[in-house]
Amino acid sequence: MSVNETLATQANILLYGSMASYAVAFVAYTTDLAGGAARAERRREREAVVERELVGAGAPVEATSAAAASAVATDVEPEKRRAAAIGTSLTILSLLLHAGSVALRGAAVQRPPWSNMFEFSTAGAAVVTLVYLLALKWRDLRYLGAFVVGPVLLTLGLAVTVLYTRAAQVVPSLKSYWLAIHVSVAFIASALLTLAFSLTVLYLAQDRRERRSAAGEVVSRSFMDSLPGARELDLASYRLHAVAFPLWTFTLVAGAIWAESAWGRYWGWDPKEVWTFVIWVVYAGYLHARATRGWQGRKSATIAIIGFGCLLFNFLVVNIFFVGWHSYAGVG
Repeated sequence: MSVNETLATQANILLYGSMASYAVAFVAYTTDLAGGAARAERRREREAVVERELVGAGAPVEATSAAAASAVATDVEPEKRRAAAIGTSLTILSLLLHAGSVALRGAAVQRPPWSNMFEFSTAGAAVVTLVYLLALKWRDLRYLGAFVVGPVLLTLGLAVTVLYTRAAQVVPSLKSYWLAIHVSVAFIASALLTLAFSLTVLYLAQDRRERRSAAGEVVSRSFMDSLPGARELDLASYRLHAVAFPLWTFTLVAGAIWAESAWGRYWGWDPKEVWTFVIWVVYAGYLHARATRGWQGRKSATIAIIGFGCLLFNFLVVNIFFVGWHSYAGVG
């Protein structure tokens, strides 16, 4: 089966176009974050005004702060975050170009375009962006924009400079419908774990600020003032982990079934298989600790970060430097 070089070239052009659009979106999102402290300060000023009005109206002093915050949240029109809106629009454009690149790569080789590290990186990064944009339909997570677009841009930069592989056909063991099933679910699980990791890092930073503020220390103004509280960030991270874990479990099981079909054994202690299982164990420990031991907050966040570190090690080290049955997925 021949490779359509024209389509492969067009796929590369679209990929470079998406990277340029992602770069501008990243600037827009960071601009929005930079204005977060000012937005938070204006909100506090509005709350102070409402609080004084409530006190003047005879409201109990001890209840005015909460009432003022609630009144501002429900009655004041939200500020127009133009930079965030621009960032989101550009991210949508970036994804369209990015998805077009992945589709053209698949058309060029007439197979699912994720059979080597370059293709896996580009297709997986597109799924991360897609999951983020879909999440915006339910909640305003634009504060995560820079923490999503930035890693996606870095991944694409790594793909085109280090991992690039010319369009070509695959080894016989990859010519299976399990390629589409196993890898596509791994994409979704990895995307959710990436978003969860970003939320975990923000939670740790926010929790530290809140602890310092509660201890009476002076906390400098920053974009963190406009983010949700530490508890909400921690809960959002946990929910994403809870959704991603069954998908990663399916990835592990589907990989074993595919291995039996391709190589005649379900498990062979291949480095890729081992690290996929290690990742599963770490995240299982994370969910178990939260559910049975009440390990919420910083303790569970540490386990989640270790899990994501294992995910990165599996992607950046095992795939490239370890020799095994999955070596064909490395740099070509």
